[in-house]
Amino acid sequence: MSSRHPLRWLGVAIPLLLLLIMTLKMPWLEPLFRPLVDERAPAIYARDSFLNLLLWHLAAVFIAIFGATLVALGGGILVTRAAGREFLPLARAIANLGQTFPPVAVLALAVPALGFGLTPTLVALFLYGMLPIYENTVTGLQQVPASVREAARGMGMSPRQQLWSVELPLALPMIIAGIRISLVISIGTATIGSTVAAKGFGEVIIAGLLTDNMAFVLQGGIMVALVAILIDALFQRLERRLSPPG
Repeated sequence: MSSRHPLRWLGVAIPLLLLLIMTLKMPWLEPLFRPLVDERAPAIYARDSFLNLLLWHLAAVFIAIFGATLVALGGGILVTRAAGREFLPLARAIANLGQTFPPVAVLALAVPALGFGLTPTLVALFLYGMLPIYENTVTGLQQVPASVREAARGMGMSPRQQLWSVELPLALPMIIAGIRISLVISIGTATIGSTVAAKGFGEVIIAGLLTDNMAFVLQGGIMVALVAILIDALFQRLERRLSPPG
């Protein structure tokens, strides 16, 4: 077991190494991208640093998903309590609406009210990220065995104590899985924010599409993929760590 333990980190180490190289030392990779462009065209995107684009991209994703987590978690807790069960269909319909409404349409509706930049992108990512977190919160709380709840009541726990000390810890791996799914989806979806002047890797991809520069498109696309792979691997490890043994 111990000999295999370091290998389990390869899924994190390799994407992280590649992401660091592309973020900090992209010019090193120019020989790889040069064959994809004309001789007079730049092979490396240079209008902004890749580190700055990475930070803006991650900021948009994590701010939006943090807000979505707070709302979805609160909604999931509400509809699994006796006083809120009648709101379950309504809450699910609202969460589904955010997922089914195209982010591009959300941006088109949000820009007139909120202007260009980061804000409309946050709105689109927030709405798009709620459903997996909400559904996993509800599922995780509903899957807590009735015998466990009975035991908690028998120990004299109040409903609030049962929620915080028993139900949420048991449901936490499922909730983390929902957050992971939302983050991975949002990392890719955040690229559309560049159509409304939000900073991020979408800027590189759009620049490549507008100038027919496949090197730019690949640079933006590969970095988005590496971030998504890295976040997914880290959160999968967190899920396994929080899951009960056996």
